[in-house]
Amino acid sequence: MPHPSHIFIVGPAWVGDMVMAQSLFIFIKQQYPSATIDVLAPVWSKPLLSAMPEVRKAIEMPLGHGKLGLGERFRLGKSLRKEGYDWSITLPNSWKSALTPFAANIPKRTGYKGEARYGLLNDIKNLDKKRLSMTVQRFVALAGGDQITLDDCPKPQLFIDQTEAKQIAEKYQLNTSKRLLMLCPGAEYGSAKCWPDKHYAELAQHFIKQDWQVVLLGSEKDQTTSTAIANRANSQHCYDLTGKTSLHEAILLLALANYVVSNDSGLMHIAAAVNSPVIAIYGSSDPKFTPPLSSQSQIATLNLDCSPCFKRECPLGHLNCLNKLEPTQIINMMSVS
Repeated sequence: MPHPSHIFIVGPAWVGDMVMAQSLFIFIKQQYPSATIDVLAPVWSKPLLSAMPEVRKAIEMPLGHGKLGLGERFRLGKSLRKEGYDWSITLPNSWKSALTPFAANIPKRTGYKGEARYGLLNDIKNLDKKRLSMTVQRFVALAGGDQITLDDCPKPQLFIDQTEAKQIAEKYQLNTSKRLLMLCPGAEYGSAKCWPDKHYAELAQHFIKQDWQVVLLGSEKDQTTSTAIANRANSQHCYDLTGKTSLHEAILLLALANYVVSNDSGLMHIAAAVNSPVIAIYGSSDPKFTPPLSSQSQIATLNLDCSPCFKRECPLGHLNCLNKLEPTQIINMMSVS
């Protein structure tokens, strides 16, 4: 096959995975600088993809996560035939995700074996999970062979307009001349990824006493958690913006942070991709599998025998992997003068 010129990517459905997918986009552009990359993705991801210079355009996936919609997927693929894509890469491993590039008549259709996708894909890769132990390696390997190491994977780097970022901070009445600690206490996956409210509140109180501003970020689903933290912190310098910002605004605010403390979540990956100093807290998940991809990041984990368990809720009922990770341990990790 000659060098590809128009590439179609079926993107992942999660925020963190979409950030890590940028490593693949950058890798492709390094190999084929003149190629265009279009990404099929959920509508929520458009602000994220617009911050990735490698992506020409985002194509909205009309179906929500988990919905089959075979007819809609096929019709979408047919509508894309006029685009003349010559290579597709399908990141999800489901059968349904491979249907749109097949219907688009894209000549080379790459992806992992997944759910018996023979025919839909014609460039099927076998995933060696031991060799490719990290999600980002697995994404990049689809374009560059299965010998990819972490060092071969470009780090995600979201484009940020600093002037706009400061405007957004002013919109939410933040003082950009004061130090800013961003806390991201939610996690879409479940409670076994979430550091306790009381720990986040104690961390907030510590830095408010040091004359920092503290901002809580997250989606509407995280509002109960953030309200509890804000109430415990009990300070006018703790700003609860959970559920109030758009994803675009959250990206810009994270770029202004002097520090971000976050559970293993999509916002953690975004914070790393805007190169803010990040402390990523891991409980039930594995930092060796989905670490923040930035030299400015540190991992906070207790490495207990029972973790990582990859459960949504603690199967033992004690959540010691997070409850016993004290705020003082996080404070000691932070280089703050």
